[in-house]
Amino acid sequence: MATIEDVREIALALPGVEERINGHTGEPAWRAVKGDIAWMRGPSARDLAQLADLGHDWPKGPVLGVRVASVEEKEALLAAEPAVFFTIPHFDGYPALLVRLEDVDRERLAEIIDDAWLVRAPVKAAKAWLAERGLE
Repeated sequence: MATIEDVREIALALPGVEERINGHTGEPAWRAVKGDIAWMRGPSARDLAQLADLGHDWPKGPVLGVRVASVEEKEALLAAEPAVFFTIPHFDGYPALLVRLEDVDRERLAEIIDDAWLVRAPVKAAKAWLAERGLE
């Protein structure tokens, strides 16, 4: 089980990432140069109503929103790991998904956040980071 502190530690270890408080929700978000990579996400009344219409509930425990590279990647992750990832109608057509922190371990969480950072990081910084890890 991952925690918000795990998210914070992983995200802030990435080059150029800053933590900010979302003005609408008061929840933390982690931002790279090109935008948010991850953010804590609670349900809105609309989210709850839309999920109920679909026969689903908002999960218990903390939920993290993360950016992904594409809608296709989002769909692949949802299909591969339905116990970890989910989405809501608000994210339809948008390359982001939601992570049940209670159902993901820290190692997998780090991979998810790293991938989100790679989507939003400057190209030069991303290439250097990948090269340092022998992944380029």
